[in-house]
Parts: sequence; structure tokens; C-alpha cells
Amino acid sequence: MRALAHPLRLKILGLLRVEGPQSVGRLAEATGAASGSVSYHLATLAKHGFVVPAPELERDGRERWWRAAHEMTSWRTEEFLDDPERREASEAMRRAVLETYHRELLEALDAELSLEPEWVAASDSSDGAAHLTLEEFRELSADLAAVREKWWARGREGGEGTRPVRWITHTFPRSGR
Repeated sequence: MRALAHPLRLKILGLLRVEGPQSVGRLAEATGAASGSVSYHLATLAKHGFVVPAPELERDGRERWWRAAHEMTSWRTEEFLDDPERREASEAMRRAVLETYHRELLEALDAELSLEPEWVAASDSSDGAAHLTLEEFRELSADLAAVREKWWARGREGGEGTRPVRWITHTFPRSGR
């Protein structure tokens, strides 16, 4: 988890998952980071099994290509509650992810002026709250997981008239109750 607790690594992994295999040079362009820095972070991601080389895409010996090893990363936070070191690593990684979400949402807001109005109108930012039992809370989380899976399955490959669309959902019990 500490391997993912770095904003540039999260961005690199996200690009590889959404846009497919990329060369170090392309990733450097997309992230604004130096190619040496991108290579270093790719090596860290590879060491922990998040990315794998894609040598079949290399055109010459100087170009190095990478792909995401998995479509998504998930873990069970409750498995770390009794292990302070793993809990701390989980928390650091989740904080880095939330900071990435925040930046991404702000970038999307800035980009609205360059989008067609119908794409802006189809966007949504909302939240909600309800008083739920533990079973209802589990049902809500399962319903949201089913929605994510439906759209992942349908939208894995781009096609004519498509754009990458991002969704971010969080469900959590509120503190103080």
C-alpha cells in the first residue's frame, strides 16, 4: 500500500488503466514529470505487482512500455485494524487517493468551459445522507458496487462518440453517532 501512497504513482497507474499501455515518454508528457522520475516510480509499481512491462509494444531498445497489471485495486480495510503498521500504510495510501480525487475533481471543474454543453449537463456532483442500519448500509454499498461493475463492463473499450468518464463514490458511516 505504501507503493500507492504517492500522487505520481497513483496518476501513472490511473493513466495505464484508463488509456492502456504507455511508454515512459508518453507518461512523462501526460504527468509533467521527468522521464527518469517516471521510470523510478514505474519500477516501484512493478516491484509491488501493479504494473508489468509491455515489451511487444517497444519499437527500439531505448523505448520502454508498461501496462497496468490489474483493472482495479481493492483491499479490506478491516483486515488491517489490528496491525498498526499495515493500518498506517492503508491510511497513507487512502489519503493519497483522496487527494488525487480532489485534484481530479477540480481539474474537471476547470475543464467544463471547453466541453460541449450537453456533456456538462450530463455531469453530476451530489451527495446524500440517510439513517441506515448496518444491513441497509451493506446493501447500499453492494448496490453501488453493482452499478460500478455494470459500467466498467460496458465502457472498458472506447468507441466512436465516447469519452473517458470518471465517477467517484464514497460510502461511509458518519462520525459522532
